[in-house]
Amino acid sequence: MNEMYSDRRKQLLQSIDSGIAILPSAALAIRNGDAHYPYRPESSFWYLAGFREPDAVLVLDATHGLSILFCHEKDPEREIWDGFRYGPQAAREEFGFDQAYALSELDSRMPGLLSHQSQVQWPIGRDQQFDARVCGWVSAVRAQARSGEETPSRFADAMDLVDEMRLIKDDYEIGCLRRAGRISAEAHVRAIQSTRPGMKEYQIEAELLHTFLKNGARWPAYESIVAGGGNACTLHYVANNSRLNDGELLLVDAGCELYGYAGDITRTFPINGKFSPAQRDVYQIVLAAQQAAIDLLQPGVAINVPADAALKVLTQGMLDLHLLSGTLDGAIESGAYRQFYMHGIGHMVGLDVHDVGKRKSGEHWREYRVGMCTTVEPGLYIRPAANVPPALENIGIRIEDNVLITDSGHEVYTHAVPKQISDIEALMSGF
Repeated sequence: MNEMYSDRRKQLLQSIDSGIAILPSAALAIRNGDAHYPYRPESSFWYLAGFREPDAVLVLDATHGLSILFCHEKDPEREIWDGFRYGPQAAREEFGFDQAYALSELDSRMPGLLSHQSQVQWPIGRDQQFDARVCGWVSAVRAQARSGEETPSRFADAMDLVDEMRLIKDDYEIGCLRRAGRISAEAHVRAIQSTRPGMKEYQIEAELLHTFLKNGARWPAYESIVAGGGNACTLHYVANNSRLNDGELLLVDAGCELYGYAGDITRTFPINGKFSPAQRDVYQIVLAAQQAAIDLLQPGVAINVPADAALKVLTQGMLDLHLLSGTLDGAIESGAYRQFYMHGIGHMVGLDVHDVGKRKSGEHWREYRVGMCTTVEPGLYIRPAANVPPALENIGIRIEDNVLITDSGHEVYTHAVPKQISDIEALMSGF
């Protein structure tokens, strides 16, 4: 396992070619008083280091081909309170770093590491305090110019190269994502089966969390959305405290995090187990839009192509429901569809639920490649308005799956949650 992280560091060192890259992990964050939020490493640091203790810093010296870790010292007294610490020596041996030092030595050692380097890369703009710290190290080198020290002349964002590496998932990552998808799917099935009129949204959230924890996924990948009725028309609704009413829909957008990797599934279903005619009409449009996009996912297809296909289905559906008037091309060109569909078709998924990777290079859309993982999540959100028929008011529907791009096309690895109307109704009736 740790050889995998070492190989990633070597790959990045080769990509940097010369100079030095500095990648900090996350610090502990105070929740309140002296209690902290659950700790999670910064994703790119974790991707390259595999090291999960807070405050650590990874330094990659491409000029000399070295990977260097700065971490907290071994401290048996603190371990009584906070748990095991590796310390620099054990961390170097366990995780395959070339060198490792105490975090307390970072400020004294960095000017020496930066001296005579052609460039320095770090996550510019992500943390103002760290930006200032790097600039301080560079200034310390510059102050020694008369002594022959050479200061880096170029500055770059370290995330540009790391993001491109993370965009294409390796076999280990794909295994983690599939497993996170299966656990998330099981949780959604449990949520669907558990839903009844009169319950509270947070009770359904509890069913999701139960399944995550039961399967070893301690945390959700993001704050779960459990939105009944009109709440589903708020895209990032997370209050999850309303009553579930007979005759309304429930939108559940949730996924677990497993070994750092995210699941991200959305299903929308009737609280009483039966879709009304109006709900059925809207649902079928969203489902058709999702399928139109998924059908086009394969290597070499530009990212905007599936999105455009889904948009056409959704917009034609809005016209058919008399939510919009005019022509399909006119409704798309004018942006009129945005009243009811205001987000994109999806996002990459990985160590971050909204994972890294540029969608465009200049004016050109990039193409899907083998190893990319993406969500496909069209939706319709029909808030009351003058142009909205009463039967359609407060219907919010999103359907989301996670899809891996493969040599042969694609794999929908969250397929275990039903999304056909007949299958959902059968699941809710117990058959």
